[in-house]
Amino acid sequence: MVLSTHGELWSDKLKRFLWVAALFLIAPAAIADPMDDLIAEYEAYVRNVSPSEAARDAGTAPASWGDVTPEAITERAARALALRDAIEALETDRTTDQAILERLLTVDIDDARFDAARIPFTGDWGFQAEPIFAAMQTSITNEEEGLAWIGRLNDVPRYFAENVENMRRGVATGWMAHADPLKVSTDQIREQIFNDPAESGLYAPFLSLPEDMDPAVAERLKTDGLTAAANAIQAYRDTLAFIEADYAPHTRAGAGITDLPGGKEVYAAAIEQHTAGAGYSPEEIHELGLREVARIRGEMEQILEEIHFEGSFKDFLAFLRTDPAFYAKTPDELMDRAKAVAAKLDAILPTYFGKLPKHGYNVEPVPAAIAAGYTSGRYVEGDPEEDRSGTYLVNTYALDQRPLYELPALSAHEAVPGHHLQIMLAMEMEGQPRFRQQYYATAFGEGWGLYAEHLAMEAGLNETPYERFGGLSMEMWRACRLVADTGLHWYGWTREQAEACFNDNSALAPLNIQNEVTRYMGWPGQATAYKIGELKILDLRHQAEAALGDRFDIRAFHDAVLSQGGVPMDVLDTQIHDWIAAQTAEAPEPAP
Repeated sequence: MVLSTHGELWSDKLKRFLWVAALFLIAPAAIADPMDDLIAEYEAYVRNVSPSEAARDAGTAPASWGDVTPEAITERAARALALRDAIEALETDRTTDQAILERLLTVDIDDARFDAARIPFTGDWGFQAEPIFAAMQTSITNEEEGLAWIGRLNDVPRYFAENVENMRRGVATGWMAHADPLKVSTDQIREQIFNDPAESGLYAPFLSLPEDMDPAVAERLKTDGLTAAANAIQAYRDTLAFIEADYAPHTRAGAGITDLPGGKEVYAAAIEQHTAGAGYSPEEIHELGLREVARIRGEMEQILEEIHFEGSFKDFLAFLRTDPAFYAKTPDELMDRAKAVAAKLDAILPTYFGKLPKHGYNVEPVPAAIAAGYTSGRYVEGDPEEDRSGTYLVNTYALDQRPLYELPALSAHEAVPGHHLQIMLAMEMEGQPRFRQQYYATAFGEGWGLYAEHLAMEAGLNETPYERFGGLSMEMWRACRLVADTGLHWYGWTREQAEACFNDNSALAPLNIQNEVTRYMGWPGQATAYKIGELKILDLRHQAEAALGDRFDIRAFHDAVLSQGGVPMDVLDTQIHDWIAAQTAEAPEPAP
């Protein structure tokens, strides 16, 4: 059975008690530093939940997917509750480790409490996308890795079947996706169905086996890989059949979740999770969004005056959205422009940062199989331990919807000084447990990405008035998210009401607006984190500038923000105030 929104089952209370008891049955030598034991217990918990992390710890390749049955989710929640109780019971000053672990565990607890598995996709992401992304990151260098990928492909049917059963429970309990994010996910499923499995991206890792591999081994891996890819493709077919016949007819009517059973409670928890301790209610976020929209609109209007545009604001948006001069003519042209902008961003990093990541990033197109419903760009993290670079993905689908004037802001956000720099510095941290290196507070990570766009503007990367307008348009995009996301999921807005803010105030292309609002409909709360995080970082910077005056060093400030990896926003607040105090204490006494 699954934890309900109305409280714990008695069997789960018993499990929780037993887990707490087990956690404190530790050797006397360990009592001196109980946090070390709890971190070790958390790491064991993660290995139990994630086959990928278990394989990584063992130095092998993963051969399966996670267990998403209700029984497994309930068991994880009981263990997470026990761990969180044990961490909260520590009679010590609250550390960053504790704050992060409490948040990580709360996510798993809430997922079980609200039975989030009933909608296992957001639109452009979900269980259906996991295998193809895993294939992109899989390189087979030996027989063991080949067998592991075969095992993982053969496990796709089981994994998809469990997700389908969770979706069936959603139908039975009235907790359903909307038709629009479902369509995006369904289209992704269709894109993975091939009559010849050799044409599938799932089989692609077998096309680049090492040249020195034993030919007999290579041939066997390819043969078995074809069979395994065919098995995985059949799982996509079966899932598609279920969605079309049994799921799609029951999708929810409302664009948001406010009308679903317990929808407002779920949304409030999602807001708290994604804004990571920033302390806003949905109502406060909505009002903040309206204020930001008005402020940014004023700055955009100033650019129209600067270039002496003859026409209304609406006319200018139409001009930007339709003039061919603002769009690449070929995918290669768009990729070349993105790479050129990325190179310019690389060049400014030493001006703004004292510490840079050791690992670089690549600029690549979004895979064609998922591009149609995908966002304009995204960062896929690398891995220092595997010596794997990060990847900045650029969507080359529908070129007339990918304006070039957005590239400086988009590249700054997804590559540097945005996600790649922040995430890779975190993953390269030495002397920190892996959960600290990997922790991703949405408000911190996405707030930093939006702040990186601000830095690109500050550094003059938006060279023309159109690019400066494009940068403001990208910021407006995030301000409208505050309005639209709360509108959808708290105030019960329609899709058209949510799209109005973007259509009326930004130069975003119509397809981008449609795809983005579809994503917000399928992923409640996440879209609010960008602006919340950026405003917090800007506020802390302004406080540091005011406190330190001429002694303020932008490079040192940025290094201080990123020094502990991703952190909750309340932790960041303390972190930077401590840094300001330390800088003030180190300042020499003024001469008499």
